[in-house]
Amino acid sequence: MAHFARIDENNVVIQVIVIDNKSLGDLEFPDSEYAGQKYIKNVIGLPGTWMQTSYNRNFRKNFAGRGSVYDKGRDAFIQPKPYDSWKLDEETCKWEPPTPMPSRDALYDWDEETQQWIEFEDYDVE
Repeated sequence: MAHFARIDENNVVIQVIVIDNKSLGDLEFPDSEYAGQKYIKNVIGLPGTWMQTSYNRNFRKNFAGRGSVYDKGRDAFIQPKPYDSWKLDEETCKWEPPTPMPSRDALYDWDEETQQWIEFEDYDVE
């Protein structure tokens, strides 16, 4: 299956669709992207700018999701920055906290005010 992200005029992903590889002639990226763009326009009839994205992260660093941004210079999809203190890892194009999350088998949430990970003591799923 091939995945395509529709991006708006600000390169923000607004939609992601799946197309069967056979519909694209079983081509590999980057040839599949051009075939997919033609298929989306001429067969499906959807408007807009479409970029291929990889569920397995084989290209463009990260799988595109609604709200992520396509960075042309890095040729990568980047999720919105979760906290002001986090920095972008240029190699992975993922946001990294100033302090790595503890490796203990527990659930944590980042506290931006204290700049530290807070462990959930009682996590109740209802």
